[in-house]
Amino acid sequence: MLLLKDLPKYDTLQRFADRYAEMDVSAVQTFLMLLRVASDVIENLDACLARHDLLQGRWWVLILLMREQNLTASPSVLADKAGVTRATMTGLLDSLERAELIERIPNPDDRRMLNVRLTEKGQQRLDEVMPDYYSRVARVMEELSEDHRQLLMEMLSNVGSRVDLLGAA
Repeated sequence: MLLLKDLPKYDTLQRFADRYAEMDVSAVQTFLMLLRVASDVIENLDACLARHDLLQGRWWVLILLMREQNLTASPSVLADKAGVTRATMTGLLDSLERAELIERIPNPDDRRMLNVRLTEKGQQRLDEVMPDYYSRVARVMEELSEDHRQLLMEMLSNVGSRVDLLGAA
């Protein structure tokens, strides 16, 4: 993924707007900043998780399982919750199973299917990662008051509700 490190200045964007009448300079400038921050978050989250010998996809699967009351879910439910294909989920589960962080178990309702369960080793890995992760998130967000955090959540929710317009036909 290409990460734009050098955001254009306002006057550069204004030159683009002179060429493209549809362009709202402020909207583009804000959107590019959102993309910049999001890519920085992803890049640095990857670095944090790498210190714990985890990749982001595997970490999310472990967290999704930990969220379940019985630490168990079907691969298709996990794929839906993670927003990935079932094939991608199978690859993630294969690697987690090799590392003994999850186990595949028979589905009690349908013997043809398997469920996935977080193992004790998987829970221990999360118990090692999560305090570091939560501490880092707190430091990133400490400059925002609770009111500003709520406002940011509302603003991001508003933007998030419309991002499908980027891909709409």
